[in-house]
Amino acid sequence: MILFNGAGGEYSARIVHTSRDGVTVEIGDFNPAEKESPLAITLVQGISAGDRMDLTIQKAVELGVGAIQPILAERSVVRLKGERGDSRREHWQRVAAAACEQCGRNRVPIVSTALALDQFRPPEGALKLLLSPNGNAALRAVDVSIGSAVVVAAGPESGFSPNEEGLFLAAGFLSVRLGPRVLRTETAGPAAIAALNALYGDG
Repeated sequence: MILFNGAGGEYSARIVHTSRDGVTVEIGDFNPAEKESPLAITLVQGISAGDRMDLTIQKAVELGVGAIQPILAERSVVRLKGERGDSRREHWQRVAAAACEQCGRNRVPIVSTALALDQFRPPEGALKLLLSPNGNAALRAVDVSIGSAVVVAAGPESGFSPNEEGLFLAAGFLSVRLGPRVLRTETAGPAAIAALNALYGDG
């Protein structure tokens, strides 16, 4: 079997004892294998309801996202405050870890505490992309350098409000479209991550 601690690389291991209290394993050799995308992609995701947010995080992790920043958008159905917000973040972090186990990644992306949009500060020097059906440019027309940091913003159900889109554009985001069809909130972010990695990263 293979074990990882989330900090990179992986260990061979074998189970030596099981009980109701837990499992004992013998750790073997370390393999420094890296399975990360050469693009450092942060997904800024408007919080969606029910299983949609879980699905978004799961698929984004499988497709190589480096970090996830949930946003309390104006049109988000879910409202998170205090302990409930902490509980959801911990849940989403577990979803990310489970997705790593499934896809073989050995570095677990961080799911940050949910923020209001005006509290979010994108990484310095990152290429910033706002997904919009009415985007000014096609994603394939964007110039992305190998090894660069990319921030992708995807709205919740019904998308970001006009006011929020204005805030993104004022912060230097480029409005881009993925195609002629309107994608659901749980599809847009992962689709953009897959396209970016196919064009400029893993591919």
